[in-house]
Amino acid sequence: MSLTREDVLAVLKGIEVPGGGDLAGSGMVRALTVEEGAVRFVMEIDPSRAPAAEAAKAQAEARLKALAGVKSVSVVMTAHTSPKAPPDLKASRPAQPQGPQKIPGVAHIVAVASGKGGVGKSTVSANLAAALAAEGRKVGLLDADVYGPSQPRMLGVSGRPASPDGKTILPLRNHGVTMMSIGLMTPDDQAVVWRGPMLMGALQQMMNQVQWGALDVLLVDLPPGTGDVQMTLTQKAEVDGAIIVSTPQDVALLDARKGIDMFNKMNTPILGMIENMSTHICSNCGHEEHVFGHGGVKAEAEKLGVPLLAEIPLHLDIRLAADGGAPIVVTKPGSPQAEAFRKVARDLVARGLA
Repeated sequence: MSLTREDVLAVLKGIEVPGGGDLAGSGMVRALTVEEGAVRFVMEIDPSRAPAAEAAKAQAEARLKALAGVKSVSVVMTAHTSPKAPPDLKASRPAQPQGPQKIPGVAHIVAVASGKGGVGKSTVSANLAAALAAEGRKVGLLDADVYGPSQPRMLGVSGRPASPDGKTILPLRNHGVTMMSIGLMTPDDQAVVWRGPMLMGALQQMMNQVQWGALDVLLVDLPPGTGDVQMTLTQKAEVDGAIIVSTPQDVALLDARKGIDMFNKMNTPILGMIENMSTHICSNCGHEEHVFGHGGVKAEAEKLGVPLLAEIPLHLDIRLAADGGAPIVVTKPGSPQAEAFRKVARDLVARGLA
């Protein structure tokens, strides 16, 4: 008989928590998943009761590992701030949190970001990773778009990552790219319903508990916007810089400027901008049409004093390759579309960023 959520909850009901009650009924357990013997959940705790919560966490891990059918247990503990009292603004400043750290074995970290969704940021990330691998670099790709992970499909990767000791996560690899995504841990049709602390815990786990090995560069495919994931990445990891992806239209550029402003406030350099869906050439008559306008990203890059890294065309082959699980850099390496991504990869290598 296979392991179920009810089996896990029955064990958690036998564990007392700070303030009384049991772990299962306390509301502390979030995002519980039980699949193929792997048990994962987040414990959201009151920081003032951290030592007692640590004891409950250790007890839960020990009891679950002893449960029949359990192959691995992963518990991430996050803290929330109590809303009962406002902060004392006159109190002495607390000790500053530990600054950004390097990921062991990773030489460089480059974020790929966008101000809004739908501009092709993930497609650019997958193709850029494959292009860097084609340039002979050791490349990793972290799919940090937790709510909309698409890299498993774009890189043709499936299956659950292994965890030999219940702590270290072994990433998957295809097309010369070492890849990790929350999409590998959840069913395709299941939404990830997490709040800020859970997002931050998951991102830090994917950065620090994944066995990335020796990498020349780790690309981080960020979610659109300026939220918790972007802030956590720049605060916790030494990011060499960010590449901003946008379409030429004014609406996309408005949001792209906000993303650039956020990275400036986080002291993260802007390495350049990419204009995606820049132009469309009809496959029947050869007519060139600027569906989303043209040149807007170039003008913005010049205004900011950063390079325009590439103008990627709106082309059917790019979409078909992504949906088919192999970036166009892999499927049609000599095409003009693939060469646009190779150019960006060569630029990063020349600048010592990969």
